[in-house]
Amino acid sequence: MPRVLVVGSANVDFTVTVDRLPREGETVSGGRLHVGHGGKGANQAVAARRLGAEIRFVGCVGADAFGDEIAARLLGRGIATDGLHRTLEAATGTALIIVDAEGRNQIAVAPGANRALTPDLAQKREADFEWAQVLLIQLETALPTVAWALQAARRHNVLTILNPAPARALPEEMYSLVDYLTPNAGEAALLSGQAVDDPESARAAAERLLARGVGTVVVTLGSAGALACGETSAVHFPAFPITAVDTTGAGDAFNAGLAVGLAAGGTLDQAMPLANAAAALACTKTGAQDALPDRAQVEAFLRSLRPRA
Repeated sequence: MPRVLVVGSANVDFTVTVDRLPREGETVSGGRLHVGHGGKGANQAVAARRLGAEIRFVGCVGADAFGDEIAARLLGRGIATDGLHRTLEAATGTALIIVDAEGRNQIAVAPGANRALTPDLAQKREADFEWAQVLLIQLETALPTVAWALQAARRHNVLTILNPAPARALPEEMYSLVDYLTPNAGEAALLSGQAVDDPESARAAAERLLARGVGTVVVTLGSAGALACGETSAVHFPAFPITAVDTTGAGDAFNAGLAVGLAAGGTLDQAMPLANAAAALACTKTGAQDALPDRAQVEAFLRSLRPRA
């Protein structure tokens, strides 16, 4: 099985689906509440596990009922929790999500215990870095912890994928530690200083990020697909056609698919269909982890798109 180490966040999600997103100062009533589990780290760990990888997860939750729920849910999905630290310093992270009838969302996050995942705590899991083929990490934990994890992966010759979400500025020295950087359009614009609204502008942004030392930049563009840029090439991968219900976990499914495909020994060209298909299917259900597809569903979806003889 491909071996993927995920370092990152774990949250409880409160999602309200409404007909339309509220404007500033407005209340939109008539919604439906869904309580689930999320956090980009936990989402990506669960997604990669459902796609067929063996997973180790390093994160931090509060010593509270929500932390207990998250640990139980991870165990139930085949992910060991010995790397899930518990803290008395803060409550388990919480996300408040609003989703409209077209699947668009607004998200506010209280990171809570996720910010208590320090480099010292992560260092206790160094053996996981020696075990892994791919490290998948995001930005919902403290930047010093992200930097330490990328450095540890380098020491153990582990391929690194940094999903720079939520968007924030990165130290210059971090870029050279990243084999695959996977921003969406907004994140690519913030990191590069280049507005991104189509594949051409995404390539310009990617070129600026490559110049900082990143190995490959994969800019996700929603319904416009994804653009993968290396030093000598740029390849556009169209999105697969679906009717979106909730896009909340799509980026996490994409990153998990990319990590699993690369950990399995695939090339970028081979891993991208898995990533795009996982992201597409994640949009067809409500919630984050509850919407993540398994490997059989992804393969059936890809087969359904092939021309028939």
